[in-house]
Amino acid sequence: MSGEMDGRAQDHGRVYQTTGDQHITEHHHYGSYGPADMGGPDSVRRPAVGQTPVALRDRGEVLARLREGLTSGRGAEVYVLHGMGGCGKTAVAQAFFDIATGEYGRVGLWVNAADRATLRAGMLAAAADRGARDGELLAAHQGHRPAADLVWHHLDRSPEPWFLVLDNADDPAILRDGSWLRGSPRGTVLVTTRRAAARWWPGAELQHIGVLPREDAARVLCDLAPHSGTMEQATEVAERLGRLPLALTLAGGFLAHQVIDPWTMDLYGRRLEEDKAAELLDQGADVLAEEDPRHLVRRTWQLTLDSFEERGLPEPVSLLRLLARLAPEPLPLSVLNRPEIAALLPLPRTEAALRVLVDHSLTQLVDLGDLRCAHSHGVLLDTVAAATPPADLPQLNTTAVRLLDAAVPAIPAAGPYDPRLRLLAPHALALLRKTTEPSGTSDALAVATRLATALHRTGDYLSAWETAGAAAPLASRTLGEEHRLVLAAHARTGRSLFRLGRYEEAEPLLRRVRSTQLRLYGADDPDTLDTGQGLQLVLGNNGKREEAVALLRSVVAGRRAALGPWHPATLRSRVSLLAILTAGETATEAEADETFLSLPDACTQRLGPEHAVTLSARHNHARAQFVLGRYQLADDEIRRVVEDYQRVLGPGYPAVLAARQLHARTQAALGHQEAAVVLMAEVVAGRERALGPDHPFTASGRDLLKELRSGRWTPPRPPE
Repeated sequence: MSGEMDGRAQDHGRVYQTTGDQHITEHHHYGSYGPADMGGPDSVRRPAVGQTPVALRDRGEVLARLREGLTSGRGAEVYVLHGMGGCGKTAVAQAFFDIATGEYGRVGLWVNAADRATLRAGMLAAAADRGARDGELLAAHQGHRPAADLVWHHLDRSPEPWFLVLDNADDPAILRDGSWLRGSPRGTVLVTTRRAAARWWPGAELQHIGVLPREDAARVLCDLAPHSGTMEQATEVAERLGRLPLALTLAGGFLAHQVIDPWTMDLYGRRLEEDKAAELLDQGADVLAEEDPRHLVRRTWQLTLDSFEERGLPEPVSLLRLLARLAPEPLPLSVLNRPEIAALLPLPRTEAALRVLVDHSLTQLVDLGDLRCAHSHGVLLDTVAAATPPADLPQLNTTAVRLLDAAVPAIPAAGPYDPRLRLLAPHALALLRKTTEPSGTSDALAVATRLATALHRTGDYLSAWETAGAAAPLASRTLGEEHRLVLAAHARTGRSLFRLGRYEEAEPLLRRVRSTQLRLYGADDPDTLDTGQGLQLVLGNNGKREEAVALLRSVVAGRRAALGPWHPATLRSRVSLLAILTAGETATEAEADETFLSLPDACTQRLGPEHAVTLSARHNHARAQFVLGRYQLADDEIRRVVEDYQRVLGPGYPAVLAARQLHARTQAALGHQEAAVVLMAEVVAGRERALGPDHPFTASGRDLLKELRSGRWTPPRPPE
């Protein structure tokens, strides 16, 4: 913390907080001005934003760079502070205005550049301050003399160096059309704007002003409302507000001014979840008597959207309303580059619409590795969503779900980790939260469940569980707990819980879902069979092997009858039998079904050599050979399986570790003890990294490793 200044004797003032080169916030408190200076309260010599700060925290690099501009002697410096509405651009401009005038003796000039008339009047006032005569000013007012030339004539000849702020220059065309923005050897210019594109500011030094870091954002709330809660509670509220300075200011002001029934930060946080955030925040503006629309959350961005429509640009408004149906998280741009968006705006216009939003700091472009994404602030999206006409919601929701639907694989398949899938999850859940109509909810839930399946099959079990586990209760509010899609989402949750090693949670959930499906749809329904397939895995790993085998046999029979013997789902269940049966049972099954041990060939023929079911069939076939005592055949086969798993699914895929564990066992069975120990040690280390030290798979691997090292391990007895 730095820059503490005197002035706390006043009852009211402002507190600004900045961190690094981009994090600035402001706290608004209101009081009277001091003795009027030569220009009075409305003078161009005074920032037209209220009282000066009484404390400035963590000025950071941005203020250091501005100081450098004042002390370098270069002159003609133009700085542009850009960022979304409410991020504190004006706050840092005002803070440095005081530094420039107080510490460096500059003549301070402050002009509101929000519109042509206000800019013109302010700049002519600056010219008058710098010595322009009444006749010159009258000629400029009447259009007989170029006003900008008059202003800069006197600024360039100012006897004292000056510091000029052009605040709220959100329409750079206003500055460009009149040539109002220039550099001068006699002064420094600082512009605040929402327009981020460098093309608007040739020759200027641009500085982005963003949201506050986590700790500083929480401190803002504690500074303003110190008796409303702890730093931990303030952190939670600050995160919900996206650490946006304007939102923090309004929230803190509201909390600080509750008298009859004071709110806690916990209560405020709950109300943010229950109510429309924008409406609750703007109650803070009412408490603080804010009249400037830019200090109202619901209006600060609406001003920009209104300007789009006035200029005949409806597409950026439509695109932002679409983004407001999704989450305030990075959205891969590929989601927007799809024909499905044409129901809302023409696909060729999407690029231009996005560029407009980026240019006006309503959306940012962020790069996450090789993925380029659009990212919008949560409070902004909440505000836009609250202001969206209800009649537009069905089309917006339909377009959003179709875009997500097109981005998720139609038939999720096993494969390497795909970062795009995880990025889609918060958007699918946000759409579910915001959709209340049954058909829209069912469509959104179907996409979310398929996304969870796709995540699961890339080995990202945690994201799969989080997605399905959140989607099911969200949709059940509209569809009911016994809706087919809700039950399927619960079943998908149970499958991921199993993979996470949480057997005690997975088993009762899958039993409950299957029981409901049996009652509603019968034993041979595809959803009932699918849940049974997942449940048998849990039972088999939870010490209930006989029940698991019986259930799996019933699933195989049901899928044979409903789908045929060569359907991928049927083959998957038949392949599972290869993994669960003992040596005697495997031999018996092979005698009863002559195709049982030739499943890998059947899968290769029906599904292709690189299909996940085919690879699993080869893996489980190697295990069957192992339990039958055919150790060399098993070793040769599992070695090739490991290589193909790594090539097709990636080296980090979970099945690779399972296959390598079997390879360690075949090596030990063949007498290659040292090689088996090395392999198994690598498996345990990999599972500890991927699953954690307490996962059942990790624990069983450690036990096997101990047995191998001690020489106590013996292979299973083959059938006689």
